[in-house]
Amino acid sequence: MNRLTGMLGIAILSLSLGARAEGGGDRTFTQLMEQNQKAMALYAANRGKPAPEVQVYRYDMKLDIARVVSVTPPIRACKVVPSRMTYEDSAGNIKTLEYQVMGQCRNNGS
Repeated sequence: MNRLTGMLGIAILSLSLGARAEGGGDRTFTQLMEQNQKAMALYAANRGKPAPEVQVYRYDMKLDIARVVSVTPPIRACKVVPSRMTYEDSAGNIKTLEYQVMGQCRNNGS
Protein backbone atom coordinates (compact mmCIF):
# COMPACT_ATOMS: atom_id res chain seq x y z
CA MET A 1 0.00 0.00 0.00
CA ASN A 2 2.84 2.41 0.85
CA ARG A 3 4.46 1.69 -2.50
CA LEU A 4 1.25 2.55 -4.36
CA THR A 5 0.82 5.72 -2.30
CA GLY A 6 4.40 6.66 -3.14
CA MET A 7 3.79 6.10 -6.85
CA LEU A 8 0.69 8.28 -6.70
CA GLY A 9 2.68 10.97 -4.90
CA ILE A 10 5.36 10.90 -7.59
CA ALA A 11 2.73 11.17 -10.32
CA ILE A 12 1.13 14.18 -8.65
CA LEU A 13 4.54 15.80 -8.06
CA SER A 14 5.39 15.40 -11.74
CA LEU A 15 2.14 17.18 -12.59
CA SER A 16 3.11 20.02 -10.30
CA LEU A 17 6.58 20.41 -11.78
CA GLY A 18 5.27 20.27 -15.34
CA ALA A 19 2.62 22.89 -14.68
CA ARG A 20 5.20 25.36 -13.40
CA ALA A 21 7.16 25.17 -16.66
CA GLU A 22 7.34 28.46 -18.51
CA GLY A 23 5.65 28.71 -21.89
CA GLY A 24 2.61 26.49 -21.65
CA GLY A 25 0.61 26.14 -24.81
CA ASP A 26 -2.22 23.83 -25.70
CA ARG A 27 0.12 20.85 -25.93
CA THR A 28 1.32 21.38 -22.34
CA PHE A 29 -2.26 21.73 -21.08
CA THR A 30 -3.26 18.52 -22.85
CA GLN A 31 -0.29 16.61 -21.42
CA LEU A 32 -1.00 17.82 -17.89
CA MET A 33 -4.65 16.84 -18.10
CA GLU A 34 -3.74 13.39 -19.48
CA GLN A 35 -1.21 12.87 -16.67
CA ASN A 36 -3.81 13.92 -14.11
CA GLN A 37 -6.37 11.52 -15.55
CA LYS A 38 -3.88 8.62 -15.38
CA ALA A 39 -2.90 9.49 -11.80
CA MET A 40 -6.54 9.65 -10.70
CA ALA A 41 -7.32 6.34 -12.46
CA LEU A 42 -4.44 4.78 -10.48
CA TYR A 43 -5.77 6.36 -7.27
CA ALA A 44 -9.24 4.92 -7.93
CA ALA A 45 -7.87 1.47 -8.85
CA ASN A 46 -5.88 1.36 -5.60
CA ARG A 47 -9.16 1.87 -3.74
CA GLY A 48 -11.09 -0.69 -5.80
CA LYS A 49 -13.26 1.96 -7.43
CA PRO A 50 -13.86 2.84 -11.08
CA ALA A 51 -11.76 5.58 -12.65
CA PRO A 52 -13.56 8.92 -12.57
CA GLU A 53 -14.90 10.38 -15.77
CA VAL A 54 -14.12 14.05 -16.31
CA GLN A 55 -17.17 16.29 -16.03
CA VAL A 56 -17.07 19.89 -17.25
CA TYR A 57 -18.23 22.32 -14.58
CA ARG A 58 -21.45 24.25 -15.16
CA TYR A 59 -22.41 27.24 -13.04
CA ASP A 60 -25.62 25.64 -11.74
CA MET A 61 -24.06 22.29 -10.73
CA LYS A 62 -24.78 21.00 -7.23
CA LEU A 63 -21.52 19.65 -5.83
CA ASP A 64 -21.24 17.08 -3.04
CA ILE A 65 -17.59 17.30 -2.02
CA ALA A 66 -16.71 15.26 1.06
CA ARG A 67 -12.93 15.09 0.45
CA VAL A 68 -10.65 16.71 -2.11
CA VAL A 69 -8.19 14.20 -3.58
CA SER A 70 -6.28 16.36 -6.06
CA VAL A 71 -6.30 19.79 -7.66
CA THR A 72 -4.07 20.47 -10.65
CA PRO A 73 -1.57 23.26 -9.94
CA PRO A 74 -1.80 26.66 -11.64
CA ILE A 75 -0.38 26.84 -15.15
CA ARG A 76 1.86 29.75 -16.15
CA ALA A 77 -0.02 31.52 -18.91
CA CYS A 78 -1.53 34.96 -19.40
CA LYS A 79 -4.95 33.56 -20.28
CA VAL A 80 -7.73 31.39 -18.98
CA VAL A 81 -6.57 27.78 -18.66
CA PRO A 82 -8.14 24.46 -17.65
CA SER A 83 -7.80 23.03 -14.17
CA ARG A 84 -9.14 19.84 -12.59
CA MET A 85 -10.27 18.83 -9.16
CA THR A 86 -10.78 15.21 -8.19
CA TYR A 87 -12.84 14.56 -5.09
CA GLU A 88 -14.84 11.95 -3.23
CA ASP A 89 -18.53 12.64 -2.63
CA SER A 90 -20.41 11.70 0.57
CA ALA A 91 -21.18 8.25 -0.92
CA GLY A 92 -17.46 7.58 -1.52
CA ASN A 93 -17.65 7.95 -5.32
CA ILE A 94 -14.59 9.50 -6.96
CA LYS A 95 -15.35 12.33 -9.38
CA THR A 96 -13.24 14.69 -11.49
CA LEU A 97 -14.41 18.17 -12.39
CA GLU A 98 -12.77 20.32 -15.08
CA TYR A 99 -13.16 24.09 -14.88
CA GLN A 100 -11.45 27.24 -16.11
CA VAL A 101 -9.11 29.48 -14.07
CA MET A 102 -6.87 32.42 -14.83
CA GLY A 103 -3.34 31.19 -15.43
CA GLN A 104 -0.42 32.56 -13.48
CA CYS A 105 0.92 35.50 -15.42
CA ARG A 106 3.89 37.68 -14.57
CA ASN A 107 1.81 40.74 -15.44
CA ASN A 108 -1.06 39.97 -13.05
CA GLY A 109 1.09 39.69 -9.94
CA SER A 110 0.71 35.92 -9.52
